[in-house]
Amino acid sequence: MEYRGGLEPSAAMREYLSEIYRLQEDSPTVSTTSLAERLNVSPPAIPRMLKRLQNAGYVKHVPYQGVELTPRGREEALREIRRHRILEVFLVNVMGFSWDEVHEYADDLGAGLNDKLTLRMAEMTGFPTRCPHGEPIPDREGQLPEIDDLCVVNLGVGHKGNVSRVRTHEPEKLRYMASLGLMPGTEFEILGRAPFNGPMRLRIGREEVIIGYELMKLLWVT
Repeated sequence: MEYRGGLEPSAAMREYLSEIYRLQEDSPTVSTTSLAERLNVSPPAIPRMLKRLQNAGYVKHVPYQGVELTPRGREEALREIRRHRILEVFLVNVMGFSWDEVHEYADDLGAGLNDKLTLRMAEMTGFPTRCPHGEPIPDREGQLPEIDDLCVVNLGVGHKGNVSRVRTHEPEKLRYMASLGLMPGTEFEILGRAPFNGPMRLRIGREEVIIGYELMKLLWVT
């Protein structure tokens, strides 16, 4: 996915675009409040950047709802997400960091990353299609690999499968999920589930583990 046309966006603009893309996976439009929380910046800073992004043609304002990416903004967001997720794989597979560390490190290092370096890291890690957390990595043309998974909260007792994604970047939660063995590729079976959003009991290998509803929402499976 080579950059086309105009001045390349700043590192801060790229960060905003990628986070808007991630938030749009759960909602078509993104509020300034949710964006401020995700980026850990003060709410007054958001409108100034969104105006820059809108003037550059990356986002459009939806009255009374928030913002959404334009096709150009989506292309740039996927380009940044590709860099970020390949860097995460590189940090884990080559440099030996754990999966709960790499999101923050990739944020810090990503500002200086370009497509040439990203391609070299992809080559060194076998052209990965998923990041360490199981999220898909866009290819060089900006196309995402197909993923046919669903959240484990939608399944009942007796279902078996594999963990596809763990959808959080919070280190404490990732460390806890790892301690339970709930990482991408892990086989599981649902042994029990309490009603009214109660906890779920899973078999992981020969072990049984229990996870609450908040962690269930983070676990996507095939």
